[in-house]
Amino acid sequence: MADTKTVYGVIIIGSGPAGYTAAIYAARADLSVLMFQGYQPGGQLMLTSDVENYPGFETGILGPDMMEKFEQQARRFGTELVLEDVLEVDFSRRPFTVKTDSGEYQSRAIIIATGASAKWLELPNEQRLRGRGVTACATCDGFFFKNKDVVVIGGGDTAMEEATFLTRYVNHVTLIHRRDSFRASKIMQDRVRNNPKISLLMNSEVVDVLGEEAMTGVRVRNVRTGEENDLPADGMFLAIGHQPNTDLFKGILDMDHTGYIIPKEHTMTNIPGVFAAGDVTDHRYRQAVTAAGDGCRAAIDLERWLESQGEEVGVENWE
Repeated sequence: MADTKTVYGVIIIGSGPAGYTAAIYAARADLSVLMFQGYQPGGQLMLTSDVENYPGFETGILGPDMMEKFEQQARRFGTELVLEDVLEVDFSRRPFTVKTDSGEYQSRAIIIATGASAKWLELPNEQRLRGRGVTACATCDGFFFKNKDVVVIGGGDTAMEEATFLTRYVNHVTLIHRRDSFRASKIMQDRVRNNPKISLLMNSEVVDVLGEEAMTGVRVRNVRTGEENDLPADGMFLAIGHQPNTDLFKGILDMDHTGYIIPKEHTMTNIPGVFAAGDVTDHRYRQAVTAAGDGCRAAIDLERWLESQGEEVGVENWE
């Protein structure tokens, strides 16, 4: 059980691939590690069905099963895991303090790995069919829609990239955008317009997802006329952006205009001793394997920073 009187070597906030990997590395460096997993642990992979692009799982693995393996490995090396959200942080002095429902906890260093959440349309059946046709990651799930018809929602570079990527697998992509022009770069627009497997549906918005056990189509409304039509489709890929889960750190850590943490040096933030890893700093790749790599980097950076402060750390043991 986590101890409010102990000053931990590191507190990790967040429990996706970045957080768990950081915990594994930090614990193996003989640091005392306390992780606040949140009330919904495991990150975005808990909402993913099959993961086939993570090295080492040659036949694929379910997202929740993968996260359970990550958790068990972190636990094996002594990480203390607490199923609570962090409510407040005090990074103004060391040891740092984090507050949860059960009390206040202190540590010599912090790793923030709270991830990012895909933006959703908040449609009546969207969440019900999530993972059964509705997804927010083409690179994660595109393979499962071989020779099928799908729709992509969005008008920026991400939507163009997702639509173009999906043409490797699917029969046809309909790109749906609520305006009459795209905000994507011209080169990305040209790539989409010149792809025979992509058609454009402008001035249109999806107002519901159709299907019972699995998605069968979307209901589309013309924003100018108000007319609604049903469009058959086996998949819907949302590409309307992600929101980093960083509200807790606003006004404390340096962030860009959308809320992604901007590290100052390697993975360390503008506050020495506070590190960030995974999707909280990454608006480009957003993959489990890149997040895990970030967690490794953050733990190594943290261990070396503590040593540079003349503070005791265990024997370096990264292999």
